[in-house]
Amino acid sequence: MSGALTLAIDVGTGSARAALVDASGRIEAIAAREHEQIVPAFGWSEQRPAEWWEGTVASIRSVLDEVPDAHTRIEAVAACGQMHGTVLIDEAGQLTREAVPLWNDKRTVELVTAFEAKNAPEGYLAKTGNPPTPAWPAFKLQWIRDHDGEAYQHAAHVLMPKDYINFRLTGEVTMDRTEAAASFLMDPQTGDWSDEMCERLELERRILPSIRSPLDVLGTVTQHAARETGLAEGTPVLVGGGDYPVGLLGSGVCRAGLGSEMIGTSCIVTVIADEPLLDPAISNVGTVEGAWGAFMLLETGGDGMRWARRAFHEKTLSYDEIVAKAEEAPAGADGLLFMPYLAGERFGAHRNARAQFFGIGAGHGLAHLHRAVLEGVSFGVKRHIAIMEDASGRRLERIVASGGGVRTPLWLKIKASAYDVPILVPQEAECSIVGCAIMAGLALGRFSSVEDAASAHVGYSEEIAPDPAWAETYRRMQPVFDKLYGHSQALYDDLDALVQ
Repeated sequence: MSGALTLAIDVGTGSARAALVDASGRIEAIAAREHEQIVPAFGWSEQRPAEWWEGTVASIRSVLDEVPDAHTRIEAVAACGQMHGTVLIDEAGQLTREAVPLWNDKRTVELVTAFEAKNAPEGYLAKTGNPPTPAWPAFKLQWIRDHDGEAYQHAAHVLMPKDYINFRLTGEVTMDRTEAAASFLMDPQTGDWSDEMCERLELERRILPSIRSPLDVLGTVTQHAARETGLAEGTPVLVGGGDYPVGLLGSGVCRAGLGSEMIGTSCIVTVIADEPLLDPAISNVGTVEGAWGAFMLLETGGDGMRWARRAFHEKTLSYDEIVAKAEEAPAGADGLLFMPYLAGERFGAHRNARAQFFGIGAGHGLAHLHRAVLEGVSFGVKRHIAIMEDASGRRLERIVASGGGVRTPLWLKIKASAYDVPILVPQEAECSIVGCAIMAGLALGRFSSVEDAASAHVGYSEEIAPDPAWAETYRRMQPVFDKLYGHSQALYDDLDALVQ
């Protein structure tokens, strides 16, 4: 079809978005409708799926109005969305809970702690592919079972956010492997739900839908959905995937040896592997192409710069001015190290980890402190990369960087040198939208391989090579950082006692 389009849908935490993307990956139109998070209690975070649908409908109609004859040119609809939001519907397709807990909801902490107390990692890692965390839907289902029994008992299906949108479009129910693999209920060896984990967590297997490939055609737009959205009845709708793995695909990270770093408030580094990397410190998500994305998260990424701006300057300097100050110091900040654990750690025995500067001498000044913050975050991520490289037995060839941190050239050069790996920056920042277009191209048979589809859609604006002199400095500093990380563990409980 000449001028064929993909309709990409992204149900994020902040908004529901729709975009029209052409066959080369160029975004012709994009629209968004914001929605709010509901915080009924400290640490809780909810949203209403009905608002996701309303925002999706409004966004679809907006882009259809913007591009002539768009509804007749759309070959397929492909959706992605925020992961782990646990939606329950009954047999009639009605929500059994008006609001659902999101990925960042922490109400399940006690359930996770209780599970960890009763279960050693070697007893569940191979069956789940993941360490336990409050984000996983398995623990959200436990909480709903215990605190909203009526909603749990009336549920016929559990869906993730983009699955709910797909259900409203097609009337079909399923979950894809990228979402299921990050549920704590899918057996990574079989690719199906784990009866053993359902029994261990006392959850009902009956509410878990079929697990399908993100590239499958789920169904077509119904007559009712066509009237609501303006789409043509019968338009194919893909199963789709979670926004995180779809974003990996949309940045070209789709084969072993490639990695991704999302540099935002936190830093998430992902390594593509053929199998899940089973380690209590490593999480694993299924990728669109059928492989695995092993990932580790450093809670303090860009938040380190934000803290330094407030603590050292009471927000009177801009971030550009802070980076310029950091550039005045040499690589390695004359032996000054920063441990970037301002918000603790997500996993492991020391979630109460603390940040610290180590090695301050009389010759150090503000420039050294700022550079040490940028370098300390990079050393923390490098530590994670080393753990995953050791687990996979394969060294990274390239890292694709995305997020707000890519706007800081100094930091990218520090990171490339600390990792001793070139860093690529995608031309198109909307990686999840591009990933949806790639999925559609594959599902429609336009490409013979995932790599060919990614190459046709993804370009890079720059490649940042390691600075050889900086890389040598950081190579010598990394073992000191790692040793300091290990030795500091013994003090965190003592620090907690001091501030109680």
